[in-house]
Amino acid sequence: MKEFLLVFRRDYRTKELQPTTEQMNLHLKHWRDWYISLAAEGKLAMPVQRWDPEGRVLRQNLTVANGSYAEVKESIRGIIIIKANDYDHAVAIAQRAPVLELGGTVEIRMAV
Repeated sequence: MKEFLLVFRRDYRTKELQPTTEQMNLHLKHWRDWYISLAAEGKLAMPVQRWDPEGRVLRQNLTVANGSYAEVKESIRGIIIIKANDYDHAVAIAQRAPVLELGGTVEIRMAV
């Protein structure tokens, strides 16, 4: 099995695209259930971690900005590393990612 990085992105800035509290609670349950199933299937390469949603951006001129890119609506909100046979297998796993329920995307990268 190879390791694949899954990067989860979603628009967290456009107000009308944000879920209600009830929708978000259900969405978070879907994430927990998905993580539990990945762990049970032996597909997680490392434990799931929570990441600071703001972070820092270091620019070419060495200035540091707080938060993600302000000009980009879709921001990274999480990553996991999974085990899969190949890209097709990794895509099949990623297709169950709850971020897709809210219009997000999953970027998939294989460790080389």
